[in-house]
Amino acid sequence: MTDPLSEVISLLRPQAPSTKLAHASGPFRVCRDDVDEVFYCMLLAGQAKLEVDGHAPVNLTAGSFVLIPVIAPFAVSSLIPPPPTGLVSQPVAGVDGITRIGTLDGPVEVEMLVGHCSFGSPDAALLVSLLPDMILVQGEDRLAALAAMVQSEARADRPARDAVVEHLLQIILIEAFRSTAQTNETSALISGLTDARVGAAIRAIHAAPDHPWTVPKLAREAGLSRSAFFARFSRIVGVAPMGYVLNWRMTLAKDMLRLGNHGIAEISERIGYGSASAFSTAFARHVGAPPGEYAKMAAAG
Repeated sequence: MTDPLSEVISLLRPQAPSTKLAHASGPFRVCRDDVDEVFYCMLLAGQAKLEVDGHAPVNLTAGSFVLIPVIAPFAVSSLIPPPPTGLVSQPVAGVDGITRIGTLDGPVEVEMLVGHCSFGSPDAALLVSLLPDMILVQGEDRLAALAAMVQSEARADRPARDAVVEHLLQIILIEAFRSTAQTNETSALISGLTDARVGAAIRAIHAAPDHPWTVPKLAREAGLSRSAFFARFSRIVGVAPMGYVLNWRMTLAKDMLRLGNHGIAEISERIGYGSASAFSTAFARHVGAPPGEYAKMAAAG
């Protein structure tokens, strides 16, 4: 059975251009308003406060994991003692590879793994819109164990280190989204997947994107009347059922075009279009460029 959540994460293609271990002591406050990549933080020891634009402040304790898929300014500060008003700390990179924050010669009171990741998918904006805009997981031992592996790998000088870190990050993302599905901070996609009726329709779409889906057919998958299904799907997922089908088909098509391993006729068949011309017309209308032109632009970088 196709797992839509894992499929979305795989298509996002998370990359880890920077991961670092940070030690802090005394009062501190690190602010970032020049963020152009997704931020994540795993608190390994101590306590800290995270403030993200558009969200209430969050207190982090050992084992807390937070990821901000939607790029936004943020600040991380000491919880005890709180930083004085106006304090802005400048992280200092140590010769041992550990970044120091706050009182540089004081005992380590807060230890965290911080970094940025990026999403390689050209449809990252669409896919991220299906995910929570802020993910906070606390008390999950599996995430703590994975973070320790990332920490060990990031500090080691072993072959394929970057590839290992990126794969571990992908696993961490999936674990975080799984955990988020059990809280109230759910995304449209996860909300849909955890709804017994809507989830059945979403899984059917992902399992067979080439099927000639219609609202009545999807309603049967969900075990609802057409009108009840349409209203329920639209309310929970935030887009009409056939709009979701179209978005997902175009996401798959763009991924295949970018990889360059499939011809237009094959892509057309794999995502449910009766002919290459019908697919090309729909693709151009949705993306703004015909498939061949899009593939060339993607190949050019």
